[in-house]
Amino acid sequence: MFGLGWAEILVAAVVGLIVIGPKELPGVFRKIGQFVGKAKAMARDFSRAMNDAADDAGVKDAMDSVNSLKDGVRSVSDPTTKWKDFVPGSEIGKLSEERAEKAKKMHDAMAERAQQRLDAEKVTKAAAAQETQKPAAAKKTAPAKKPAAAKKPAAAKKSAAAKKSAPAKKSAMPKKPAAKKAAPKPGKET
Repeated sequence: MFGLGWAEILVAAVVGLIVIGPKELPGVFRKIGQFVGKAKAMARDFSRAMNDAADDAGVKDAMDSVNSLKDGVRSVSDPTTKWKDFVPGSEIGKLSEERAEKAKKMHDAMAERAQQRLDAEKVTKAAAAQETQKPAAAKKTAPAKKPAAAKKPAAAKKSAAAKKSAPAKKSAMPKKPAAKKAAPKPGKET
């Protein structure tokens, strides 16, 4: 109250008691109280009159908007309300958990795609192996068909006889390559 502490108020009360005297002190306090009451009533009336004049002029709406701006500025300038519930390390922990979860999802998706690719490669290799085995198996299992001699014309019979007299062709099996001789290594005599 007016920047006075309890010690200053006590000193002022003692000085007032000595200067005014104990008999007149209650009357002085009453007069001071009446003066303070009248001052408060005048301030209230003045404030009410100013508010009524502001309402008539539309200043109240402007004041409301200004007050809302003040509240917004106060909330921005007061960082304690923003950081009241802050727990150190909690945001970092949340972010690291999210990153780990996303990395696991990416790893799983990549592993699944790689496995699908490997499976597809196995299927294509198996299909290619079956394709290479089918012609060889077809050659071995298919009996050689000899056309009936009655169905061949006379010219075909002559060409068939010419083929028989020709030397037999070698088998379709490829020859094994001859073993290559190793070249002598430099520095060694043979």
